[in-house]
Amino acid sequence: MTKDKDVEGIDGLISDFNRFYILTILYQSPAHGYRIINQFKTQVKKEISPSLVYPFLQNLEEQGYVKHTAKMVGEKRRKNFELTETGRELCNNLFKRFTELVSSAFETSLQTCTHCNTKNYKPTHQETINNTEKTFCCTHCAQAYKKQQQNNQQHKSHSTTPTD
Repeated sequence: MTKDKDVEGIDGLISDFNRFYILTILYQSPAHGYRIINQFKTQVKKEISPSLVYPFLQNLEEQGYVKHTAKMVGEKRRKNFELTETGRELCNNLFKRFTELVSSAFETSLQTCTHCNTKNYKPTHQETINNTEKTFCCTHCAQAYKKQQQNNQQHKSHSTTPTD
């Protein structure tokens, strides 16, 4: 799949979260429409209309992203939908794009621990040290940082003391 076709395919198919989630369900395993509706309701805690699910599945199939097998269940014929290889590629690219989007949103919210340099979404500890607000991932890092600063100060004072 070319990059332009890939972006066109993603943008043309995924116009909202509902369709995105339908693809995630199919990525996990083949499913029939009723199962998709129930799984959506269970995991997203939201109702989804069959009038969205079935036309979307048909559209995916027309574009070669899914295929279906049909079997009789009682009096009804049930279509089980499964991603094709092209559909899996589409999902992988879509998930990569979504991950990059979410990562960039979180990246601006991350703060780096002054002591250990880990990135944290919500720093759990802040202290003012030498009139400067410092961010730490935990109280242990804050204590270690202060001890390190004291040791550095002692080392400086010993190295500047004249010797006989």
